Amino acid sequence: MQDAHDRLIACIPRLRRYARALLGGRADADDLVQDTVERGWDRLSSWRRGSDMRAWLFGIMHNLHVDQLRRPALATEPLDDALPLAGADTIASGLALRDLDRALQQLPPEQRAVLLLVALEDMRYEDVAAALDIPLGTVMSRLSRARERLRLVMLGQPVPSPLKVVK
Repeated sequence: MQDAHDRLIACIPRLRRYARALLGGRADADDLVQDTVERGWDRLSSWRRGSDMRAWLFGIMHNLHVDQLRRPALATEPLDDALPLAGADTIASGLALRDLDRALQQLPPEQRAVLLLVALEDMRYEDVAAALDIPLGTVMSRLSRARERLRLVMLGQPVPSPLKVVK
């Protein structure tokens, strides 16, 4: 059981990084991580030994985040200092990080979650599907749409609406 406790604690930095990128604010992210660790700790006996604890914890975090989305929205702080970049002390990289944060916040939450788990957390598609409790094809579809939308936003191009005009 001590091994499981150690694994859970070792996952905290990745949970914090993902939560900050997902929510954009340090205080809200820290609250989400705390709630995730608390729930994971309480339910550690339900974790299947030999499975990926990181994916299990991200699944818990996802469910808590969805619950939060159902509550009234609160203002968030910018992500400027949440994700360090090489040479982040330069003005250019600070502006690039701000632009990336703003573009990420424009993604629909379900696309942002998949993109961050794959790109930021380097999770396999199968693990993302398990963590978010969605089919593998949905992970790939959301990731593709998120990448394309992020590319368009970063280039300053209009994002086409998925809705069609019917006359």
